[in-house]
Amino acid sequence: MSVEPVTTRDYEAHTSSEQLQLTKTEIEEISEMLLYEELSRARIRDLEEGVRAQRARGSARAVRRWTRVARWAAQRAERYQDQN
Repeated sequence: MSVEPVTTRDYEAHTSSEQLQLTKTEIEEISEMLLYEELSRARIRDLEEGVRAQRARGSARAVRRWTRVARWAAQRAERYQDQN
């Protein structure tokens, strides 16, 4: 039993003669699948955008909170210095 090596060129020549023929139903199914895929990508982009906006709001909130804490700590330190 002998095995002949198959090159890429041989393989492509063999497969190119057998053109892929899709029926109308198959084309519609592929198009519908691509539509759902694009919709899911759009939803993912919307979610990512929402998360980015939420992080920005959370960051601003944290800045305000730490500013208040720092102001309080400075006032408290000033009070205790005046007492001593």
